Amino acid sequence: MTQVPGNGGPRPRYITPEGERALRDELQYLWKVKRPEVTQAVREAAALGDRSENAEYIYGKKQLREIDRRVRFLSKRLEELTVVDRLPDDRDKVFFGAWVTVEDEDGEEQTYRLVGADEFDLSKGYLSINSPLARALIGKRLDDEVSVRTPEGWKSVFVVGIRYQAPADDK
Repeated sequence: MTQVPGNGGPRPRYITPEGERALRDELQYLWKVKRPEVTQAVREAAALGDRSENAEYIYGKKQLREIDRRVRFLSKRLEELTVVDRLPDDRDKVFFGAWVTVEDEDGEEQTYRLVGADEFDLSKGYLSINSPLARALIGKRLDDEVSVRTPEGWKSVFVVGIRYQAPADDK
């Protein structure tokens, strides 16, 4: 497993296997399902005549442009990403893909999974590897203290849990 560099240089483009699968599923859905549906709707709207005042036709063409833009982005992005599909040798340290539980000075605990920028979702506890907290956590062990600058000032947390889930063997 590659350790994420601390500062400088381009940001790493890591993604978990689950994140890659989600992006590939979205690409497949847009290309094989959504785009043909919208294309058919545009074809039907165009058959109705005057396209300049045909709201369905205009909206459909706009939808197609948005779908095509997203398809281009996903296709290019998937080529640039590095899938991290193995556990680190030292599982006592925080690396990409880890579930990390931190405790703040008030005793409040939060658990985050360090994931790629394309898959972060704080509602699921997925924290972007490029975030200040995630960058500060990389390489830390249980009971290590981490300080991060926030808009409210410096915040310190302690690492109280580190776990990794084994990659799914569905390849």
